[in-house]
Amino acid sequence: MANSRQVLVVGGGNAALCAAISAAEHGARVTLLERAPEAAAGGNSRFTAGAMRVVYNSADDLRRLMPDLSDAEIARTDFGAYPREAFFDDLGRVTQYRTDPELAETLIDESYPTLLWMRKHGVRFLPIYGRQSFEVDGRIRFWGGLTVEAWGGGPGLVDGLTDIARQGGVNILYEARATALLETQGRVSGVRLRHQHLEDEYHADAVVLACGGFESSATWRTRYLGPGWDLARVRGTRFNTGDGIQMALDAGAAPRGHWSGCHAVAWDLNAPEYGDLAVGDGFQKHSYPLGILVNNDGRRFVDEGADFRNYTYAKYGGEILKQPQQCAWQVFDASVSPMLRDEYRIREVTRVSADTIDALAAKMDGMNADAFVATVREFNAAVNTGVGFDPTVKDGRATQGLAVPKSNWANRLETPPFEAYGVTCGITFTFGGLHVNSDAQVVSQADAPIPGLFAAGELMGGLFYFNYPGGTGLTSGAVFGRIAGRQAATGDL
Repeated sequence: MANSRQVLVVGGGNAALCAAISAAEHGARVTLLERAPEAAAGGNSRFTAGAMRVVYNSADDLRRLMPDLSDAEIARTDFGAYPREAFFDDLGRVTQYRTDPELAETLIDESYPTLLWMRKHGVRFLPIYGRQSFEVDGRIRFWGGLTVEAWGGGPGLVDGLTDIARQGGVNILYEARATALLETQGRVSGVRLRHQHLEDEYHADAVVLACGGFESSATWRTRYLGPGWDLARVRGTRFNTGDGIQMALDAGAAPRGHWSGCHAVAWDLNAPEYGDLAVGDGFQKHSYPLGILVNNDGRRFVDEGADFRNYTYAKYGGEILKQPQQCAWQVFDASVSPMLRDEYRIREVTRVSADTIDALAAKMDGMNADAFVATVREFNAAVNTGVGFDPTVKDGRATQGLAVPKSNWANRLETPPFEAYGVTCGITFTFGGLHVNSDAQVVSQADAPIPGLFAAGELMGGLFYFNYPGGTGLTSGAVFGRIAGRQAATGDL
């Protein structure tokens, strides 16, 4: 199905690779321009754990995505269902209903067909047993609407998509930083780039921007997110500095979305400034609903059990950044420590342990020990032990009478040994970006599509505000990347 169109894709992660595969599938000649060297390629996608939020109505739907699921696994696992209405409810609720309805509808309705498309091309998926399920009464139960991840996590996804793209004839250039869009007679006609330190121009019939947000630029973070955000650690790639957004704005694109908002999580206190591929997503610390979170003043400052981790983790990083020394401690006792996620057991972890709360406080660097001990005592006294504990549902096991409540999964800290994990803020991606319509066309300040220009992934504005449902980013990148590639190859230019 050959045609004469030349498509340039700017970026090298999940969204960019899906766009390139889709454009090539529809007959275009495709070149992908990745700013990073090959060893560091893949954008933020390579640093993720690979979870993808997707609509499904039964285990049979999941089996189409994961044909390796055995009858025994199906029999012992409660996968539940995640219908489109639940996805809509979750996305609307966490974004305070500011999410763009058309983008949301496209994301949700195309989530399952897009993962099937990826599966058809050779991407493998598996259930997220280790991070999204608990065993209760002899059954494995999934929770929080998140069930599917890419085989091999983010690195496996990027490597798989890269192989698929190359097999489809996509030409990939590394160390190729696009610096400006070229325009001819009112339409985008290529990019100016710096390739291995040499300036060049690449001409094309269409350009797809899929090169991330601006989270890796301390200057942009401070300008748009506000004071203090220059101190945040970057979870992923160092190469997402807003290039694609700036190029499009210079070409007349309209900005859109929550420019002062971002996805930011609890991240190990001593993690490096940018992501480390040797550790990947291991610096994250997402089991806080099982314990308490305190700052160095010894005070709790968020409701750790307000909702499932999937619906609070992306905003609690910003709350940690506001605390003294941009630091907090996650505290657990031995009754829940076996349930902590695998990232708590890596070698590169900031952890202290003791047999008493007083001894633990003495080991927590910078902690107001007296205030911390008083906080634990007050918390323990407030737990309603008359309600049963069940981590697979919002169990209503709450505290009573505290200024900062814990609404679910409240357990007394009374079984030694006690553990505390030091965390800071790790920023994942920014919510502000370009105005993009449901056909992945970039929209101008005159409210019309810019001819020849498409976008997908984290530089899209309008989907996420204030918060984020876990696993939605990779799904969004794949959905809109697939659309952008198809439209660039076959749609109106």
